[in-house]
Amino acid sequence: MKLTWFGHSAFRLEVNGAVILIDPFLTGNPSFKGDPAMASKGATHVVLTHGHADHVGDTVRICKQEGATLVTNYDLAMWLAGQGVEKLDPTNMGGTVRHAGFSVSFTLAFHSSGMMDNGAAVYLGNPTGIVISPQGGKAVYHAGDTDIFSDMALIQELYDPKIAILPIGDRFTMSPKTAALAARRFLKAETVIPCHFGTFPIIEPDASKFVAAMAGAPSKVLVPEIGKPVTL
Repeated sequence: MKLTWFGHSAFRLEVNGAVILIDPFLTGNPSFKGDPAMASKGATHVVLTHGHADHVGDTVRICKQEGATLVTNYDLAMWLAGQGVEKLDPTNMGGTVRHAGFSVSFTLAFHSSGMMDNGAAVYLGNPTGIVISPQGGKAVYHAGDTDIFSDMALIQELYDPKIAILPIGDRFTMSPKTAALAARRFLKAETVIPCHFGTFPIIEPDASKFVAAMAGAPSKVLVPEIGKPVTL
């Protein structure tokens, strides 16, 4: 399994022949200095946690150019279908969809989801976390944008993720301290990866507070270099 972080909450996961883009905010992402077309080349799937511009990002372009299948909540999927996305596999919290080599399960998240469209606010379904479970591989839990909640323990029990990706930026999501508490108390991941930081001045600039708060925890903390693939 190969994972590449593009800054903010955007990741590329390559596993079992699939190339999955999660929340592909590439164009306009201050943390990402690479080429969006190269970052998304070969994408087979786009998985979205919720409908905010800094998560939907390049989804329409990727789905059109690469022929990728969009997997997200029903409301957001239908809205993006109206923008030209053709391959859709809509679902919602509690549901699991299965594709060649992996499945995606949608979990609870405490946040919001919506955008402005022609001057009007559009509701884009409930925000979610996602668990990608590769056949024969380690499950990956991407919490999306969320606060801490005790049912993260149920996500751990149900899906047994070995890799947890948690937002730490504060203001719009968990703070570093709260995210560390979530990782320590409710999750039993082998590896914890922080995200949703360093993108904009009003959120946490780096992962140092999270790394410090995780000192002595059984989980390994991995802070990937933006644009550099890591093997998990």
